[in-house]
Amino acid sequence: MLPFERFKKLNTEGNLWIYVLSLGKEEEICDEDVRRLIFEKFGFLPGNLLVKRILYRLRRQGYIKTERYKGKKAYSTTKEGIAELEKTKNFCQKLLQKV
Repeated sequence: MLPFERFKKLNTEGNLWIYVLSLGKEEEICDEDVRRLIFEKFGFLPGNLLVKRILYRLRRQGYIKTERYKGKKAYSTTKEGIAELEKTKNFCQKLLQKV
């Protein structure tokens, strides 16, 4: 695998939680729409099982909360999740300045 391909994979599917938290910070997101929204907004389509696993872990760790939205299971990002997302943004900005 070429270095750029590896970098791209690690920063998309390898860090799926960033994209999940980003989607849920402004509105409730139905669990069944996560994959489609990631594809539409970020340009890659993660696996269904991977998305379910990430949603489960983020719920368990308190970074997202489960709600009902239009009669469906949905989530939104908690204050803790938004804080983690901000830490990640700051880290990436500093890293880009160094590269």
